[in-house]
Amino acid sequence: VQLVESGGGLVQAGGSLRLSCAASGNTFSFNAVAWYRQAPGKPREFVAGIPNGGGSTNYADTVKGRFTISRNNANNTMYLKMNSQKPEDTAVYYCLIPAVGGGYWGQGTQVTVSS
Repeated sequence: VQLVESGGGLVQAGGSLRLSCAASGNTFSFNAVAWYRQAPGKPREFVAGIPNGGGSTNYADTVKGRFTISRNNANNTMYLKMNSQKPEDTAVYYCLIPAVGGGYWGQGTQVTVSS
């Protein structure tokens, strides 16, 4: 399984970006998926998750109400729509398919929010 993120970049505070994560292999539709992020000098942290059938999403308190996670099992892709972005959202964002032993991670995409 390989995960490839895209959609990162530079945005001004208050702006929006949408991240995508395309998965190869045949495990995508059977698993919950999630987004994590890691800011410089900080540990990687959970951002949002969605189960294999969609619905019942969950979010970190820091992004609740601003970010939306979604998925399209038909094309093995997950998304993270980020609205009302803040400078503290600056980080490398990673997608994850959890699995026994740790799971599958993407390579990360940089998101920078300027004030």
